[in-house]
Amino acid sequence: MLEFINTLLIGVTSGAIYSLMALAIVLVWRSTRVINFAQAGQALASTYFGYEAMNALGNFWVALLIAMIGGALLAALIEFAFMRILLKHTSSGAIASVAPIIATLGLLEMIRAGITLKWGGADVLLKAPLSNTGFTFGTHTIVFSPMKLAIIIVVVVLLLILSVIFQKTNIGLSLRASAFSPELARLAGIRVDRIRTLGWALSGATGAVAGMLLVVNGNGSFSPASLEFSLLLISGFISAVVGGLDSLLGTVIGGMILGLITSFVLMYVSDSLFFITPFAILLLSLVLRPQGILGKKGGRRA
Repeated sequence: MLEFINTLLIGVTSGAIYSLMALAIVLVWRSTRVINFAQAGQALASTYFGYEAMNALGNFWVALLIAMIGGALLAALIEFAFMRILLKHTSSGAIASVAPIIATLGLLEMIRAGITLKWGGADVLLKAPLSNTGFTFGTHTIVFSPMKLAIIIVVVVLLLILSVIFQKTNIGLSLRASAFSPELARLAGIRVDRIRTLGWALSGATGAVAGMLLVVNGNGSFSPASLEFSLLLISGFISAVVGGLDSLLGTVIGGMILGLITSFVLMYVSDSLFFITPFAILLLSLVLRPQGILGKKGGRRA
């Protein structure tokens, strides 16, 4: 029974982190209709921003805030200086839907190269603000720790904030309108370019949280070549597709499903299936419900 509970809690924590990366991907998709595969590099760079702030200030939560600001500014710069120009030059034709994806893959490697030039390739350590030792109940200790509890709380709070922004504010309406019909949005007086930059900035801040929490949920060590960030990108993308690219709540549900299934497969089947399981889930989802769990055919979800 204890093994089952531990597996469940590991899955929930992993799913929460996957959900954050999925949210970052969905935020760009909802504002620009572009899948941003450079998000892993942006999250890595933001984590380095947080690492520097942690060394200077000694407070993880302040460092997390600085990482979010840095991630937002980096994402806004990428959108303003690169993606905006690219989208304007590929606004029509068959290449229009492919060029942005290829560009973000190139950006991913450029960001990693820049990080290596700045910080080198050696591992650095980011200390967790809370204990990663599991809670003890009587004679039993579970894997769920204060740090893992904080991760789940952060995900819930961030989801609520983003949901309010998208569903209850003019900014959210502008973001959706700019993505769905830029021409009509401009006629309605919406400054589409600025709104799209804002969408990228929100995505960059969310990805920064995902990167920081990913590192402190592990051993705290990371480098430009860390495999964890690539796996985070893959897991986040799969979570977004499974949940529905137009639904913030669906994205979180997709992340939790991926985290739980992967955790149980590792514990009760075989750890050799770790890399295969997420892709099997993606394939099954595309076959059974290609629009995602909370996605809608022929429509858009708020």
